[in-house]
Amino acid sequence: MANEPTRPSKTDGTTEGSRSRQTTRGSGVLRGVAAFAAGAPFAALVAAVEVAVAAAALGVPRSTAPVAVGLVAFAVYAADHVADAEGDMGSTPARARVALRYGDQLMTAAALSYGLAVALAVGAGPAATALVLVPGAVWIGYASDWLPALGDLAAPLGEVSVPRLKDVFLLNSAAVALAWAVAVVAAPLAFAGVPAGAVGTPTVALLFGYVALRSFVDVEVPNVRDVAADAARGVSTLPVACGVAGTRRILLGVDAVAAGLLAVVAATGAASGPALVALAAGLAVSVAVTALADRLDGAALGVAPDCSYLVAGAVLVALSG
Repeated sequence: MANEPTRPSKTDGTTEGSRSRQTTRGSGVLRGVAAFAAGAPFAALVAAVEVAVAAAALGVPRSTAPVAVGLVAFAVYAADHVADAEGDMGSTPARARVALRYGDQLMTAAALSYGLAVALAVGAGPAATALVLVPGAVWIGYASDWLPALGDLAAPLGEVSVPRLKDVFLLNSAAVALAWAVAVVAAPLAFAGVPAGAVGTPTVALLFGYVALRSFVDVEVPNVRDVAADAARGVSTLPVACGVAGTRRILLGVDAVAAGLLAVVAATGAASGPALVALAAGLAVSVAVTALADRLDGAALGVAPDCSYLVAGAVLVALSG
């Protein structure tokens, strides 16, 4: 379908030239809302489900941990989308346009969301409070310009430059994976006031390893969609460095290690059967998504990896009902 001739940029970050003649402003708004809902709110839902499944696997009492971690996830991802909106125009243009147009409102919502999460954590005790601060602290080093600015102050002549973690090959994905593994596995214990020893430290450590590996895969799979944009921006990811086929082999290997950890958890007998089946079902979805990474379109690839946790949650509910 032919496009309008190019005209000056609009306030939403688009140009007239990029719009179809039959595209209405209302439909554009709806697409933007849908793109945002598939971003930070979706991440919050997935994080909450992930914590609930982890709590079931650990056998700890129900608490507000899923709500608190979900609020933190919304805050972190909303702020991240605003911070990198211009760079995301090439890979997720609809979401980037929302972030550019409503950046102030999104940052306000992110601050309120994080503040509410901290309030819930304070009521649960010092350990819970410290835990909800971990993802935010990691994000500051991961995506903000705080570290580069500190590096400039330390070396004003520009002899040493400190990059954002987000721009450091593999360390970026590892930082995200470890931060979420801490939140997902430790938050149910902290909010319920259950020490790791009461569950079994080996079981907690194995589950932490499983979540960290799964989170690493979930971070790298969508990079297949962003490979062209990341290469253009000079950001090195697995798909940029190893190609799509190489990335698929590496991530399937990571999932295989995660499956091994889950098998060891099952062998210990410390985790409930329904929770283990739910985690295994989620892992199966992850393997399928990784195998099909180069066959899914950009929108599907952006949410498919995280859908594995929704499948795990649904299986857990079905088996527990």
